[in-house]
Amino acid sequence: MSTLRIVWLYPDLLSTYGDRGNLLVLAHRARARGIDVEPMQVRSDQRVPHSADMYLIGGGEDGPQAVAADRLLQDGALNRAAEAGKPILAICAGYQLLGSSFYANGRAYEGLNILDLRSDRGPSRAVGEIAGDAAPQLGIGQITGFENHGGRTHLGEAVQPLARVTAGIGNDGATEGAWAGHVIGTYMHGPGLARNPRLADLLLAWAIGVDPSQLPPIDDTWPERLRAERFQALSTAQ
Repeated sequence: MSTLRIVWLYPDLLSTYGDRGNLLVLAHRARARGIDVEPMQVRSDQRVPHSADMYLIGGGEDGPQAVAADRLLQDGALNRAAEAGKPILAICAGYQLLGSSFYANGRAYEGLNILDLRSDRGPSRAVGEIAGDAAPQLGIGQITGFENHGGRTHLGEAVQPLARVTAGIGNDGATEGAWAGHVIGTYMHGPGLARNPRLADLLLAWAIGVDPSQLPPIDDTWPERLRAERFQALSTAQ
C-alpha cells in the first residue's frame, strides 16, 4: 500500500471526549512502521469518499447524532464501505447509529443497519471506567476505556460482543461493544485506541490486508504504562 487513507467522519457533529485521538493513534502507529498516511476529515456537508481504507466515527450528543445518521443514510457510502470489507471503528453515538435503531431527542431513529443491534435508553447513565476481556478471536486481550452514555445496546445474532465486561456498563453491564467482519463499535472513549494499542493494530492490519502478527513491532512502553495504571486504578477502587 502506497498511502493509507483514514477518514474521520463528521468531526463537526461527532467528536467528543478525545475521540479524534483515535485518528492520531492510527496515523502514528502506521507511520512508525513506514506506512504513509493520509488523514481525511469529512464534515457533514461533504460527501463521504468511496476510496478510503478505513473509516472512524466518534461520539456526540443526541441532536448531532440524529443529524449524522440521516446524512449517512442519504449518502450511502459508509454502508458500501462496510459491504466492501473496509475497517470501521465507531464510538458511542457513532456505534449506536450503526445499528437498526437508536434513541435520541426523546424518540427512536433509524440507524444504518451495518451492525445487527439496536439501542435504547437505560435506567441510568453509565459514566466512568470500563474494562473487559475482548473476544478471543480478535486476539487483543483486555480492553480499557472511559464511558459516558445513557443508552443500552442490544445485540442480534449476526454480531458478537467486542468484550465481556469486568468493570463498567458497556452495552448492558455484561457485554461491551460489538463486531462483525471488519466493523467494530464500542462505548470506549479515552481515546480508546490510545489505551488499546492491539486494537489499533488489528484495524491497521485489516486495512492493509495482513495478519496483525505481520506488523513490525514498535515501542509501546507508554501505552502499556497507561494500561497498567488504569487497570491498577480499577483494582484499587474495587
